[in-house]
Amino acid sequence: MSDFNISVPVYLINGILESGKTSFLNFTIRQDYFQIDDLTLLITCEEGEETFDEKELLKYNTVLEIIENPSDFTFEYLRTLHRKYHPDRVLLEYNPLWGTQTLRGMKLPLGWGISQEIVLVDGSSYQIYRNNMQSVFSEMVRNADMMIFNRCKANDPLTDYRRGLKVVNPSCEISFENDEGELIDLFEDSVPYDMDASPIEIADMDYGIFYVDMDEHPERYAGKTVRFRARAMKSKKKEAEYFVPGRKAMTCCADDTQMIGYLCKTPLAVHLKHGEWVQVTAKVAYEYSGFYHGQGPVLYAEQVTSCEALADEMVYFN
Repeated sequence: MSDFNISVPVYLINGILESGKTSFLNFTIRQDYFQIDDLTLLITCEEGEETFDEKELLKYNTVLEIIENPSDFTFEYLRTLHRKYHPDRVLLEYNPLWGTQTLRGMKLPLGWGISQEIVLVDGSSYQIYRNNMQSVFSEMVRNADMMIFNRCKANDPLTDYRRGLKVVNPSCEISFENDEGELIDLFEDSVPYDMDASPIEIADMDYGIFYVDMDEHPERYAGKTVRFRARAMKSKKKEAEYFVPGRKAMTCCADDTQMIGYLCKTPLAVHLKHGEWVQVTAKVAYEYSGFYHGQGPVLYAEQVTSCEALADEMVYFN
């Protein structure tokens, strides 16, 4: 959906049933920073254990509409709500089982547009979501602006969760809360390789950590030399003096994999075979590239040599 000509912003609050969406909205609606003079329309598409108090909502100039069936969630019905209330903004507590991609692609009333997507996740059930509701969860994550994991435990592999999700959606802001709603500090500055070494040796098992950390902290790597093993993914232009040394990564869902890697410039690229395994030694720059449509890490290869294929080419994030 386009952000142009949005006069009625729609805030999409997504998450599996009992993930904390209603609690999040009940809290947010009452905050001073969230108050506006005009009307807020709150649409909920499911009813869990916690509910909304319609009389209480009116104190915050908010009206509630409940849509119980996906067949009723139509452009025509939303347009009827728009004409009835003329809201200044819309809060949409969505049921992802109705299809998040379907929502993103559907026609909305004139002026309406999704301006922010927030996904709530019950941290204690995350791995069940990931294993048993793969496509649903992947749809929610892919375009989310923010993800909030609640009910997390200190010994949960939160860093691994975060790294896997960052591959699916690098720009998503991800936070973790404990049972009391307090933020958990992940201390993500540490990496399992020596940042002072030259070159920095990236072990095969640590490629996923390296990929995410360089995306989030390019200043750590700019001007340094790294060495790792990956597949050579070549351009369709045979004469191109660049390639992408990449690995196949398992992201948020067991069946959701994709190639990840950074642009590598070298005259040696023309001699490489597409898909062959190579060891790359390269100096890292952070600069504009059409490959990224903006700023991003660019590798300048000092050495590219053929190597044996890895026994397990899949990238993990722990």
